[in-house]
Amino acid sequence: MTPSSFESAALPPDEPDSPSPASGPQIFAIANQKGGVGKTTTATNLATALAAVGETVLLIDLDPQGNASTGLGISRSERSPGTYEFLLGLAPLDACVRPTQIPNLSVMPASVALAGAEIELIDVERREHRFLEALSSPDNHARSRWMTILIDCPPSLGLVTLNALVAADAVLVPLQAEFLALEGIGALSNTVERVRKRLNPKLHIVGVVLTMVDRRMTLSQQVEADVRRHFGDLVFGTTIPRNVRIAEAPSHGMPVLIYDSACAGAQAYILLASEFIRRRRTASEAPPAMVSHESAS
Repeated sequence: MTPSSFESAALPPDEPDSPSPASGPQIFAIANQKGGVGKTTTATNLATALAAVGETVLLIDLDPQGNASTGLGISRSERSPGTYEFLLGLAPLDACVRPTQIPNLSVMPASVALAGAEIELIDVERREHRFLEALSSPDNHARSRWMTILIDCPPSLGLVTLNALVAADAVLVPLQAEFLALEGIGALSNTVERVRKRLNPKLHIVGVVLTMVDRRMTLSQQVEADVRRHFGDLVFGTTIPRNVRIAEAPSHGMPVLIYDSACAGAQAYILLASEFIRRRRTASEAPPAMVSHESAS
């Protein structure tokens, strides 16, 4: 399966093929300090869907586990230089970016070396700004080269994630529709607010994506209702179902949109991309919404 087989279905007919990054945020951190919530799956499939409708997209794998790199078919022997070297100023942008099998989509892969970056950054001057300064330097100037940049953050709120939040315009939060889904989300919201006040005034949460939704289960329905009640319009209308094809795709080195574009999971990510583009457009027309820092009870 190739991107061309589903790109015509990726957006409703009234959506233009190539949204301008000037109409809204351009760099998005996909973050949640809880692991196993569908963060990397959302990053790779959203990136694929955006690329399929004509956007130039860079996916930055900032998780030492390197699952986004695996999901895009980048072998472990091809991951250096990557995000570790770029973050620490050891290699330029061009040396750290790889093309993928998907037209318009590039990736900056992660290797296990990135796990040591948390310690190495501790004594570095302006340590929270290293990623922003690298992306914005005259030699790199990533904003002028890609329409959308997605950063797949590690499942923590350490220095690496902080660098992503300082560099980003907005945060996209995948949230698993299971028991205790809201546990810890208050810490992320509080971190985003602190970064906005002290380091990055434009940062805001652009939306919350419910993942692994199974509406056959009463618990899943209750969690979805709780999340929508707590976050209101920040929650995307599109939800990502629990789907075996989504789970299988990374082992084949491809997003589910390429692995099986007709499955329910792929179709959900196509709809999410359409909603994401609309939401990005309107982000510059109204003040960003902030969420409370308390978890829902």
